[in-house]
Amino acid sequence: MFNLTGFLTYAFVVTFTPGPNNITSMVLASQNGYRKTLRFMLGVASGFFIIMLLSSYFNLMLLRYIPKVKVFMSFFGIAYMIFLALKILGIHFPWSNGAQGEKKEPLSSFKIGMLLQFVNPKGIIYGITIISTFITPFYSSTVSLVLFGAFLSFLALVSTSCWAIFGSLFNRFLTKYQRQFNIVMAALLFYTAYTILLGLFH
Repeated sequence: MFNLTGFLTYAFVVTFTPGPNNITSMVLASQNGYRKTLRFMLGVASGFFIIMLLSSYFNLMLLRYIPKVKVFMSFFGIAYMIFLALKILGIHFPWSNGAQGEKKEPLSSFKIGMLLQFVNPKGIIYGITIISTFITPFYSSTVSLVLFGAFLSFLALVSTSCWAIFGSLFNRFLTKYQRQFNIVMAALLFYTAYTILLGLFH
């Protein structure tokens, strides 16, 4: 029997806790406002929806190769989280700026929000576990899987929106203490990367 309470509890706890999506949304909203951060959040939700569908349709295959997938994506995700943290701290990388005169992709873009989901081990492992534990044992039709994927991606949008609204509402306070705020947010990203790295050796 489908465990609705367990499903919702797990989904809400994992989605609303600090992670690359939520932290980045709050930082961007504090700097640019909620409206300009919306593109990033929609990218997050779209990428998350794709991850949920892939987790659904390739669940058995992913579970078979989960150790290899987890290790590879974890290291890739750790590197990207560290890169994001350093960017938040204002560190510039010559190799990431592109050729002179070339238009750079802003951190708040739809594309960045979407691509982040494919290097976010928390989101990928979450997708695999929630799909395999709560959904595929009871539902297998395309309509069901799409609806569950849409619900989970909508939940991701609500989560990033809440964090972004917080960043936007406290914009004046955060602007005054921008440096300290960025250090704390970068530290959270570093800590997230550290916990993932720690999990690889346990």
